[in-house]
Amino acid sequence: MRFLFVHQNFPGQYLHIVRYLTDRQHDVAFLSEPNANHMANVRKIAYVSPRASDARIHEHAREFELAIRRAEAAATAARQIKALGFKPDIIIGHHGWGELLNMPDVFPGVPILGYFEFFYNLVGQDVEFDPEFPMSESRKPMVRTKNAVNLLALSLPGAEGQSPTQWQLGTYPEWGRQQITLLPEGVDLETCSPAPPRASRRMTLPNGVQLGARDKLVTFVARNLEPYRGFHILLRALPALQAARSDVHVSFVGFEQQGYGAMPEDGSSWREFLMREMAGKLDLDRIHFMGQVPYDTHVALLRRSDAHVYFSYPFVASWSLREAMAIGCAIIGSDTAPVTEFIKHEETGLLTPFLEPGKLASSILRMLEEPKLAERLRHNARAWAEANLDRDAYLRAYAGLIERMTGQPVEPPAVPVKAKARPAQTKHVLAKPAQTKQVQARPAKAKPGKPTRR
Repeated sequence: MRFLFVHQNFPGQYLHIVRYLTDRQHDVAFLSEPNANHMANVRKIAYVSPRASDARIHEHAREFELAIRRAEAAATAARQIKALGFKPDIIIGHHGWGELLNMPDVFPGVPILGYFEFFYNLVGQDVEFDPEFPMSESRKPMVRTKNAVNLLALSLPGAEGQSPTQWQLGTYPEWGRQQITLLPEGVDLETCSPAPPRASRRMTLPNGVQLGARDKLVTFVARNLEPYRGFHILLRALPALQAARSDVHVSFVGFEQQGYGAMPEDGSSWREFLMREMAGKLDLDRIHFMGQVPYDTHVALLRRSDAHVYFSYPFVASWSLREAMAIGCAIIGSDTAPVTEFIKHEETGLLTPFLEPGKLASSILRMLEEPKLAERLRHNARAWAEANLDRDAYLRAYAGLIERMTGQPVEPPAVPVKAKARPAQTKHVLAKPAQTKQVQARPAKAKPGKPTRR
C-alpha cells in the first residue's frame, strides 16, 4: 500500500507505525515542516512553514488562522507529489495543527485517519482546574475557538479518527465519538524494562552528583516543567520531604520553555519563578535540574528511582507515564483523569490529591518507608504495562484499523510452503507423485524500535 503521513514535526508520534509499515515493504511518504530528522525508506517532503498574518486578526482567531495557513501549505506540497504520480491508499496525521483539512480536495475519496487528542471544554477539564491560575472571563471564548479545527476535522468526508485514552476520547461530543476509535498507545517493553536483579544502586547523575547505594531518588519527568504537570506542587512538597529524610535526592527532567499553559507574567520560567518563592526553604544540594537528557539516561534514572511522581491536570496523558509503568517504577500519581486510567490506588501506584503538597509529601514518604508496598506496586505496574501497553499489540491493532478503512492487508500475504517430494521407490512399485502441503506462515512481528523522548 501507499501511505501518506502528515505531521508538522516529523516523525511525531508516528515513528513506530512508520517503521512497522516500511518493514513490510509498504511505500511511505511523510509531509512535514522542515527539520533534520530522517528515517530509512521514508520519502520526507517538506512544506513551507506558515507564518501568522500581519493583518489585524482577533486574538481568539489567531490559532485558527495559522491552522488554515498550515492546511494550505500542506495541500500545496501534497499536490506536488500527486503530480509526480503518488496517490496514497490512506492518509494518516494529527488534527491538532490543521494540516489535514484540505487533503480531501487533493485526494478525493482517499480515507483519512486522524489523531484526535483532546477536545477543549470550559468545565471539568484543565480550564479552571487549578484555582491558583484562574482564567479571566474575556479569555473563555478563546477556549471554544480552539476547537475550530477539531470540529472541521470531524466533518471531513471519509475521515475517521483514533484517540489514545478512554478519557481523552470522552472529551469529544457524543456525536463525534462515533467516528473515533480508542487505540491505546504502547511502549517498547524490552527497552522500558525494570533494572536487572542485583543491579548496582550507585549512580552518577547527569550533573555529576554521585548517589550512594543507600541514597533515595525521587524522579519527575515532563516535557516542560510547568503547572500542568504539577511541577509547582512537587516543589512545594519538598521542604517537608527533605525535613523528614536527609537521604532523599530529587531529579527533575524537562525543558523550561512554554508548554501547555501560560508562562509567568514576569517573563521568567516556572523554575525561576517558583524557586524565588521557595528561597531559603530547600536544600539545593539534593535537588537536581537535568533539562533534557538522552533517552538511555532517562531510562536509567527511572530504573534507579525509589519513587516517581507523575502529576497532570485533567489533560492528555504523557508517554513518560507509560514508560514509568513499563519500567516498574513506584509511582505516586495525581488523582486526576486520565492518570486514574493507568494508576489504581494501592494496586499500580499511589494516588494523591493534585492540589495538596502536604499529602504529596506524605505519599512519597510512605513509598520510601514501606519497601514491601513499593515492591508490590512496582511489580503490579510492570504487569499492567505488559497486559495493556505492549507496543507490538498496539501496532497490530493499528494495522487492523488501517485494514478496515482501506480494505487492503497491511501484513504481507502468507506464502505457501511446499513439502519436499518423496524420492521415487525402485522395488517394482510406481513412484508416488510429490505431495504439496499448504502451511500457513505466521505474520512477521514488528521489529522493535527505539522510542523518542518527549
